[in-house]
Amino acid sequence: MSSKRALSELDKEEFITLLKIRFEKNMTRHNDIAWQDVASKLETQPHKIISLHEMEETGGEPDVTGYDSTTGEYIFIDCSPESPKGRRSICFDRVALDKRKENKPHNTAKDMAEVIGIEILTEEQYRKLQTLGNFDLKTSSWIQTPEKIRKLGGALFADRRYDTVFVYHNGADSYYAARAFRGMLKV
Repeated sequence: MSSKRALSELDKEEFITLLKIRFEKNMTRHNDIAWQDVASKLETQPHKIISLHEMEETGGEPDVTGYDSTTGEYIFIDCSPESPKGRRSICFDRVALDKRKENKPHNTAKDMAEVIGIEILTEEQYRKLQTLGNFDLKTSSWIQTPEKIRKLGGALFADRRYDTVFVYHNGADSYYAARAFRGMLKV
């Protein structure tokens, strides 16, 4: 995983252009939102541009998927067709990683999300994302897990199969080449 770093002015401009192109190509994800409004918010929050860039660098393809009228923020979610490649083969959290005696994965979903500066999707957010397209047809994504389940050693993940969104459970210490996590960032 790349570490957070400042972007040069040129890299920042190129990245904002990439976000704008993606935004314009996928208007059904945000048909009542104007790019200029999003761009204005981004310009005032350079640390969030860096987080979005990290989402991109790890394969997330972040795009605007909504607007939170209570906070006045735009919602970016990983919209890559499959779970982000740069975040795969990870267990759920640090507790699960520390419990493994052998064959430890290189990282955890919670740790990576914290470093990037994003939140792992909730089940509700994941299901809403699936109304905007067909995601995780071959992969799966860890989602936020209720503390009751987590205390018992489990964690939740979701995917789309048979034109249906499924939520499953697994041991939090498990990891698979086809499982990552999707993140959300409000700007």
